[in-house]
Amino acid sequence: MSGVCREVVTLQLGHYSNFVGTHWWNLQDASLCYEPDSPPGDLQSDVLFREGVTLGGQVTYTPRLIAMDLKGSLHTLRQDGSLYESGKDSGALTWQGQVMMHQHSPPAKNTFLQDLEKLDNGEILAEADFTSPPVPQSSDAVTMETVNRSLERAQKMYKLEGSVRVWSDFLRLHLHPRTISVINQYNHDGESHRLEAFSQGEALCQGSVVEELEDRLHFFVEECDYLQGFQVFCDLTDGFSGLGSRVTELLRDSYGGRGILTWGLAPINHPDSTSVKEVYRLLNHALGTVQMANHSSFFCPLTLRGGLGLRPTSPVSFNHVNYDSTLWYHSSALLALALDTMTVSYRLRSHSTPMWQLADALTVSGRKVVAAYGAIPFPMMHGSCLPDALNVYADALPWKPLSACPELDGGRCFGQSVTFRGFEGQNLVSPPIPGSPPPTSLHSLQSGEEVLAAYISSHYPSSPMALQLVSGPSKLTPPFPQIFSQSLGSQGFLQSQYPPLGSTPAVSSLPVLTSLQSSTALGPWLAGTQKMASALDPRRVAPSFLSNGLEISDLQEAMEQLKSLAFCYRDDSSGILRSSSDEDDDD
Repeated sequence: MSGVCREVVTLQLGHYSNFVGTHWWNLQDASLCYEPDSPPGDLQSDVLFREGVTLGGQVTYTPRLIAMDLKGSLHTLRQDGSLYESGKDSGALTWQGQVMMHQHSPPAKNTFLQDLEKLDNGEILAEADFTSPPVPQSSDAVTMETVNRSLERAQKMYKLEGSVRVWSDFLRLHLHPRTISVINQYNHDGESHRLEAFSQGEALCQGSVVEELEDRLHFFVEECDYLQGFQVFCDLTDGFSGLGSRVTELLRDSYGGRGILTWGLAPINHPDSTSVKEVYRLLNHALGTVQMANHSSFFCPLTLRGGLGLRPTSPVSFNHVNYDSTLWYHSSALLALALDTMTVSYRLRSHSTPMWQLADALTVSGRKVVAAYGAIPFPMMHGSCLPDALNVYADALPWKPLSACPELDGGRCFGQSVTFRGFEGQNLVSPPIPGSPPPTSLHSLQSGEEVLAAYISSHYPSSPMALQLVSGPSKLTPPFPQIFSQSLGSQGFLQSQYPPLGSTPAVSSLPVLTSLQSSTALGPWLAGTQKMASALDPRRVAPSFLSNGLEISDLQEAMEQLKSLAFCYRDDSSGILRSSSDEDDDD
């Protein structure tokens, strides 16, 4: 799996970001190919993964990842992992006096983690769980290939909705000992010592926390030959927003010229929500958007929440998906699927687009914030063609907003990156019918790129656009939640007939269409955020928000920067920032 490539280092900052990141890495792990004679796939896994060797000489393949979270967020996961343990007891007691031992039961593992532990220990799952006879493995050296194959053979429908408390409850791959960084100053659970304010996160980038982060960064960066940049998944509505602002500033100052693609993540709901905490979240969102956009190559908010204001609308819904909007385990899975498609361009084995080139195409004239849209799944009938699927949506685009920023009717798009992934085995063009004219202009085109470009150009004329079509899909293996309707077959394509009740196959892959856009729709969206945040006086409604050095003048300056950023998205043809009735309603 070695070879020259443009490596990427990933940072995950915050609990929801680690939820999304866990699904993301599970998707990457499921797509890895361990067969040396197999043809290489569309994506180059070395961009994201690194090779290593355990103390026992076993080759490992782990994410080039730094994941930061709070005390109490790991549950059953060991912070330093289990790949590089020596097997010797390094904690032998030398104290000769009396010893008092306090023993408590470790947290219970769910069914998926129990099966994963069996496979790691060289055991095989019950014969009844397999569709084909399993291959016995030596307990001396259990590779990730063994685990992947065994999980694929075990056609279990893990129902983890009631047992997932933290992101490590569904993590399926091993992490490097330098990956997980726990911030012990703040608690994940409980009412006290919570990381809730932007300034608390900013203050963390001092002393031991930043020193540890820099040490981990140096470790992963120094072994890269052609580092192209960093992708940062950061919680947007809590104190990690402030930490992410400082981390992206550190990356910009220390690794100038590298791409920094920052994704601000927000869940649909918070179980402990109050009116004061909602004020905190709005201010964190506004401050984080400004600061992380300033320090990044681009900044893209990602959420299935209907809006990031104090009164959000209904969560985003997708045709053929039945997800529980209250479960982070579900919403983060859909965002990870979208991210897996949106980031394809700089992970391709051939004809890849480096991070900085992707960012430069989307951030012309200081427009550092982009919006994401996605069709999850892309509704394509099995055995049909791409022109037929797009023709169903002739009057409207098939995707939904993934950034709480709806598209404007008649709005202008300054640039966009569109990716269609997972059409393997389907026709991208319409097969000609002798003696019959093409039913639409799309049916007369000769390539999938032409079909998709013509379709999008009909909605955004003269818009600069980059297209990526990747046949291989994201592989949905256990424990990805089965949240799809009976209308989808096992490959994620629409079926003409529903299967008999009780015999619905698990969806193992999915076609996904995504778009990253810089458009006039972001103007009113950013302006609405600025107006809502500026209308709040934290000295009156949330005085504790102004702590750790944050002054009211700092907040006011950030709001002016946000206002200027919104102005960048005005329609140049009229010179006036487009307005939205939704903005007035939120205000």
